[in-house]
Amino acid sequence: MLRRVFDTRAESPLANVDLRTDEAGQPYSRDAAFAYCERVARSHAESFPIASRFVPAPLRPYLWAVYAFARTADDFADEKQYAGIRASALSSWEQELERAFHGEAQHPVFVALQATIDERKLPVQPFRDLMTGFSMDLSVNQYPTWQALQSYLQHASHPLGRLMLYIFDYRDPSLHRFSDDLCSALQMANFLRDVGADLANDRIYLPEEDLCHFGLGADALHARAATPAFVDLMRYEIARTRAMFERGRPLLEKVGPELGFELSMIYCAGEAILDKIESVGYDVFSRRPQLNAADKARSVARAATLRWPRWSTRTPPSRASHKGA
Repeated sequence: MLRRVFDTRAESPLANVDLRTDEAGQPYSRDAAFAYCERVARSHAESFPIASRFVPAPLRPYLWAVYAFARTADDFADEKQYAGIRASALSSWEQELERAFHGEAQHPVFVALQATIDERKLPVQPFRDLMTGFSMDLSVNQYPTWQALQSYLQHASHPLGRLMLYIFDYRDPSLHRFSDDLCSALQMANFLRDVGADLANDRIYLPEEDLCHFGLGADALHARAATPAFVDLMRYEIARTRAMFERGRPLLEKVGPELGFELSMIYCAGEAILDKIESVGYDVFSRRPQLNAADKARSVARAATLRWPRWSTRTPPSRASHKGA
């Protein structure tokens, strides 16, 4: 699941639910735990930035901790080395989460996460929702309707955006609807790019009702051919995903530059993925559309055009105006 949000195919060598001490046999300190999470984040190649240099340095470790928590759980749900023990690994990971919220963390991810929770005042529910999403990946191969897929996205993607807002101290619930749409759009962009790869794992993240509407079934997808009907389906899905990006776009203007530019880069990278799919004629079976260095550079440049003119013409909104109870 998370590999689609962050676009990573590498297997993480750090996914170990039983890790308790560092190489010297000592309990992980706060700084060592954050360094561990940074290694997890930097060990994967991403289409979307994770705590880039545009994020204030004091906040980057908190983003690494949240990423490492979700990345490791996603490995348990997806990676082949956990076949047969996925459910038990996720259960153990969820127990570690609850320990962290009670100040009893030992695993380095949760030592860092416990500090993040305490210092940024994060609620437990988004983390629990993410764990529900990972568990759903173990039991559901395809969702019958768009509404059912949306329910999955509420657990699989929305919590990540909300946690990012909380880390930057944006707590106004009115921002959630924009964050939720932006996260759903990012997830869908990667689902559309990964149709072929997901078939290999017996997963289809396109609603069954959409396939039926365009005269396609699971067998047609497994044929791995960009037929006219499949192209029509992809055009429709991309149009809907672009609409979600537009629904989430106001968030870029409702936060200050310390978060706004990072979100703008994420927004532009997501749109670039959709552009890539269109540029190959929607044939995501022959080759997986990927963002190269030039694409990423263009995304950064486009993000700058979204943010910098506003900085010169208006005062960035304060966090206080978006704080909620």
